[in-house]
Amino acid sequence: MKKLFNEFAGNIDTYIMFKIKEKTAQLKDELTKKGRAPISLSMGAPTTMPPKFLLDATKEALDEKGMHTYSNPKGEKYLLDAIQTRMKNRFGVDIETNEICSLIGSKEGIANFLRGIISPTTNEQEKDIILIPDPSYASYGEMIKVSGGKSYPMPLTHKNNYMPDLDEVWANLQKDGLNPDKVKAMLINYPNNPLGASCTFEYLQKVVEFCKKHDILLMSDAAYADMYFEEEYKPHSALEVEGAKDMTVEFHSFSKPYAMTGWRIGWVCGNKEIVQQFAKLKSTIDSGIFKPLQKAAAKILNSKEGDEYIVWANQEIKKKADYFVKAFTEELNWEIKNVPTATFYQWLPVPKKYANATDFCNALLEKSGVVMVPGDAFGKYGAGFVRVSIVCSLEELQEVVRRMKEDGFTYNAD
Repeated sequence: MKKLFNEFAGNIDTYIMFKIKEKTAQLKDELTKKGRAPISLSMGAPTTMPPKFLLDATKEALDEKGMHTYSNPKGEKYLLDAIQTRMKNRFGVDIETNEICSLIGSKEGIANFLRGIISPTTNEQEKDIILIPDPSYASYGEMIKVSGGKSYPMPLTHKNNYMPDLDEVWANLQKDGLNPDKVKAMLINYPNNPLGASCTFEYLQKVVEFCKKHDILLMSDAAYADMYFEEEYKPHSALEVEGAKDMTVEFHSFSKPYAMTGWRIGWVCGNKEIVQQFAKLKSTIDSGIFKPLQKAAAKILNSKEGDEYIVWANQEIKKKADYFVKAFTEELNWEIKNVPTATFYQWLPVPKKYANATDFCNALLEKSGVVMVPGDAFGKYGAGFVRVSIVCSLEELQEVVRRMKEDGFTYNAD
């Protein structure tokens, strides 16, 4: 048979989380027999039930006439209206409904957006460049690669407080022999996956100013914007910055704040011309989101029940985060420099006895049944770290600590 997939699609690897899930499934029976049934701290997906108010609204919408036909790929009016209100109430951002497009999850939206702005080529010197945080969501780089572009890292380190010096990034890009004229966009993600780090409003102002100066698009992935522990660390929207809408689009998701990861629903908003062109692209790719999901999502977005659920969920994550940091530092002797102020992630250095994060994660899974993710899956600046997702119960976290202590997985173990 002839070669079917092009050079870009043919070289894509399976998403790291699914590879980990497959390996865990293979070892499940063996681990269970020895009292080490797998406990997953890998997938970034809440395990709690969505709000009852949301489920009831969905059931009600299922019986409404006209709910089972094709939807508008841009989103139904009731969803767009609710998003418009949410952006105003939550961020103080004025958005018109023609500056919003619904998404089948923000992952789909970012992938298709990159597909639309990158001009694919196999010529390395001519490839469009997207600046991305490093470490960052594991799919960013692959999305860019499959679209025929090239990603360039913006290092997020403890030293720079996870807010990279953009002028230094620009200078390094040129030192590496790349053409700055090929930079199409900058993709930022605050609060950050995998670090759990947030940025200041002043930093967002610098980002907007930098993108304007260099005439590049700003893509802000705000999937975790409603997951934070203290009011003083409440994440901002990039669109709050004056003039940001000139060259910014921002991606939001229902998945994390409302435990709706399987529903696949989100939105992009920002520059009207850019969003409307993207909506045209989507009209050729999909037929929109199932209407009852949109109806229910619209109801939860600005409801008392939805806001109360977010507060409750964040409080539960904070309890687990506090326990985790205390137990790992005091019982397992871990050195934790980065204590997240948002998300359900923890970012840990690999114990000194292991050559790399993969060796540590493999040993931990095979002996203790505890599943973590190697940091270098999120970029080269993630080497020497692991990401922990504390979406399991507090009791399961306590069991993780007990097993690791019993099995010799302390930070300074020989």
